[in-house]
Formats: sequence, structure tokens, C-alpha cells
Amino acid sequence: MTEPLTGAQSLVRSLEHAGVDVVFGIPGGAILPAYDPLMDSRQVRHILVRHEQGAGHAAEGYAQATGRVGVCMATSGPGATNLVTAIADAYMDSVPIVAITGQVPSANIGTDAFQEADIRGITMPITKHNYLVTDPAEIPRAVAEAFHIAGTGRPGPVLVDVAKDALQATTTFAWPDQIDLPGYRPVTRPHAKQVREAARMIVEARRPVLYVGGGVIKAHASEELRRLADLTGIPVTTTLMARGAFPDSHPLHLGMPGMHGSVAAVGALQKSDLIIALGARFDDRVTGKLESFAPDALVIHADIDPAEISKNRTADVPIVGDAREVIADLVTAITAEHEAGRIGDYAEWSAQLDRMRATYPLGYDLPTDGSLSPQYVIERLGQIVGPDAIYAAGVGQHQMWAAQFVKYELPGTWLNSGGAGTMGYGVPAAMGAKVGRPDKTVWAIDGDGCFQMTNQELVTCAINEIPIKVALINNSSLGMVRQWQSLFYESRYSNTDLHSHRIPDFVKLADAYGCHGLRCETADEVDATIEKAMSLEDAPVVVDFVVHKDAMVWPMVAAGTSNDDIKVARDLAPVWDTEE
Repeated sequence: MTEPLTGAQSLVRSLEHAGVDVVFGIPGGAILPAYDPLMDSRQVRHILVRHEQGAGHAAEGYAQATGRVGVCMATSGPGATNLVTAIADAYMDSVPIVAITGQVPSANIGTDAFQEADIRGITMPITKHNYLVTDPAEIPRAVAEAFHIAGTGRPGPVLVDVAKDALQATTTFAWPDQIDLPGYRPVTRPHAKQVREAARMIVEARRPVLYVGGGVIKAHASEELRRLADLTGIPVTTTLMARGAFPDSHPLHLGMPGMHGSVAAVGALQKSDLIIALGARFDDRVTGKLESFAPDALVIHADIDPAEISKNRTADVPIVGDAREVIADLVTAITAEHEAGRIGDYAEWSAQLDRMRATYPLGYDLPTDGSLSPQYVIERLGQIVGPDAIYAAGVGQHQMWAAQFVKYELPGTWLNSGGAGTMGYGVPAAMGAKVGRPDKTVWAIDGDGCFQMTNQELVTCAINEIPIKVALINNSSLGMVRQWQSLFYESRYSNTDLHSHRIPDFVKLADAYGCHGLRCETADEVDATIEKAMSLEDAPVVVDFVVHKDAMVWPMVAAGTSNDDIKVARDLAPVWDTEE
């Protein structure tokens, strides 16, 4: 006979059965019953964060660095609503997390009880699925299903909201032997006929390009992608969410496409006659003005989520399936085409793209006043720290420079908020990544605006011995907004000056948080400062890089304009090399 236990004990046991080793959270009234048995778990480590948003982003960082489902926990009302930003972020970027929230007692639901919020209703548009559990017997099933849904198909967040009386009531524990969810059957195996048609189109194309999205990383398909590229010789572009899916050092890699992508990557998509989209969603930051995007290209679109295919750009060959299986089958089908004597000839296309790369390489100008270049800082950080580290960025100019000037060779080494563009993501995501991968050096590359939203999680890192390192790109402003004001608002800088060169003193703040604080203001100090930060392993490190305020991110495609209007500097647009 199964021993009786409380719903709270059942919840903790369910997390253990789901393989959870860490939960990021904060207790409160409605979830408090679960925190008592959590103390007794020998498997689940709880990390007490300083803000629920930090818990959510830490769960994301853990998931992105490990490939496992991340877990965060909060109480009802404001505790739960503080998770909403991170849940929305995970939904946009297909990050598998499970959020556990407490709810007021079931008899009080709908009465505007103290700390009541309809978190299930609030998060319905930004979760793959969510649960309100009022029967303690349903807790194991809900948790098992939540982890299954979060981690299969197109990954994403799932919320489990548990009423307080369900946590307090007596129940029995029964972990489900199998998951049966009518209507939820993610397709992983691609249709063979579609794959063969794609292979035929690939060998017949003259200007093909691989448009690689974050789905390739989610599917652990980097090795398969490299085999496909090596087999075909087709150039590769990797989106902001796919950096590291294909080695930057590979001669076929053109870089990142999109609003701040390389000229060669943007140009390759724009001038192609065939786009092979793998785990990408043709979002506006990549396509620019959709009507003018890649006007001469046919499209092969492979994605595990059928809702993404032909959503923005009609696919000529739609392929529903897991990217790893799709790419492996494509390799087989293209090999068969080659053996039959049908081999794509992309020599002229490759030469054209090589000229484009040589003419418009990524670069930056050093400030004429002797102040520190933010691009130089980030470039040197990547060169000194190396490609084996994990880099987590906030959102804004520093995020784009980190995507451009750090060289990524491995999947799972670049974490950022792509779809939602969430300021404050960097520090807690780095914390979660370091918890999940303690063997890795983890750097948060953050801006002074982002950093001031969630830097309290450095306390969490210091107390819990999570020695992340923070490269604070301090331009004393909301840099990306300032850039737009420079370009489109006649340099009228309305509410973008943060005065961060004076207040706060980030070195003193780091010290107050139990961290090492360093400051760097000149180029000749950069290498030694980074090396000093790398030598400090007993506590988190914050490096305040005081950088030039007016540096801009180039290239740039202004929002709502065509990719043909890309500019490599304020008044300089490239001339597409299409005729030679």
C-alpha cells in the first residue's frame, strides 16, 4: 500500500522523478507548503534568487547551456506575475522551462483573494500549455506532462499552478508510467518525398544558401549541419539564436544575417535562388521588409513546428520534422543525387560571396578621442577567453557586438534573448548556465542599462558560490535606443542618458555584493584586466569597462526597410556584387 503524503511532498517527489537537480525560486504564502519538504530532498537543490524574473531567466540559462528542462518556482500573485517576462522570453526563443507557482486555496479562486492572480489565464498566450491543479492526486501527472511538453517537439515553457489547499491535503503518489496526450504528437521524422524533392532542388540551384536558426541547436544537429555543408559546399548563415551551430572558423560560414548581420550573410539571402531554412522562422529582424526579401529565391523550409512553415514566407517545399533527422535525411538524399551524377555547381556563387566578404568585412572604427572602443573590448574578450566558454548577453548594442565579434565554434556557448529582446536577461541567465555547467567559464556580456535591471542576482551568485564573470559595457546610456535617436530623431537624446559613468560606482557595487570589482578605461588595460578577471575564481567578478558613448552597431537594416537598404556606416550602403 502506498504511504500517504501531502500534495507538497508529492510535488517534490514529482520533481525528483522528472530528473530535476536544481530549482530557482523564492518562497511565499501560497507556495510555502512546498518549501518544507523541499528542504528534505537529497536530489533537488533550491537556489534562492532575489527576484522571480531572475529565477525565470536562470532557468532559461540552465536549459540553454545544458539542453535540459530548467525549473523556476514562485508564489501566487506578484510572485507569479514576476515570472511572466521570463516565460514570454522562453516562449519566443523556444526554451524548455517548467514554472511551478503556488495559487490561493481553491475555494478562494475568483474572489480577488490576497495575492491572487489568474496566472494560468495571464500566461496562456505565452506557454506551450499550462495547468491549474486543485486535486492533489493530479500533481504527479501534471508535472510529468509539463516536462514532456516542455522538452519535446518545439521546446517551450509550461506552467503548473497548484492551489495551496492541494499542497496541504493528504494524497498518494503515483508517477505515470507513460504520457498519453491526445492531440499532442510532434512529428520528428520528415516525409521522404519532401526530402527527395529538396535534394533535387539543391543540386539544381545555382545560388543556394543555408539559413540556419535556433532549431538546429535545440535539435543537437550541429554535426549533421556540418556534414551537409561539407557535402554540398553551400554557404551557411546562422541567425542570432543559432550562433555556434556552425563554426565561425569554417570557410563556408558567412556570419549572421538580419538587421545587424554581415553584408555577406544578408546579401547571400537577398541574392539567392534557393533558401534552405533549417529551424528558422523568417522573423522580421532577418527578412527586413518581407515583400522585398530574397525576391528570386525558392524556399525549402524545415521546422518541427508546422505552424511556422509558410507563416511569413511561403515554402515551395515544406518539411515538418526534427532538424537533426531532416538534415541527416537530406545528406542521404543529396549523396544519392551525387552518386547519380547530379552535383550542384556553386563555383560562381561562391566567388561572388567571397568578393562580398572581402569588400565588406565586419569591422569598427576606434574612437578618435582615445576613449575605449566597446567592440574592441568584446573582441579581445572572445580572443582571450576562447570558444569553450559560455557567453550570455543582455539586450542592445553590446548583444549585437557580442554576436558579431566573439567567435563561436560550439553550440550552447551563446545565450541571449532573441525574440523578446529582454533587458536584464544576461546576469541571471549566466548564473543558470554556470549552475548547469560548473565546468565552464561563463561570462555575462551586459550593458549598464540591462545590468541595473537584474544585477541583484550577483548576491545569489556570491552566496551560492556561482562564480560567473560580468563584462559590463558601460557607455552610460541606453545605447541601442541612443543609436536610433542619433539616426532617426536628429540626435535628440530623450531619456537615454543613464549617467552610469558617475552613478552608481559599479566597482563599489560589486564589492557590496560580495564580488570582485574591476574597472578598465583604456585600451592598453583591456588584456590585463580580462586576464585578472579570469584568474579570480573564488567569487563572481564584475569588470566595469568604461567605453565610448557614441559607438554604433554596423551594418544595419533600419526597421521596416528592405535588406537591399543595408548600410555599413551612417551614409554608406554597399553595392551588391551580382554581375561579376
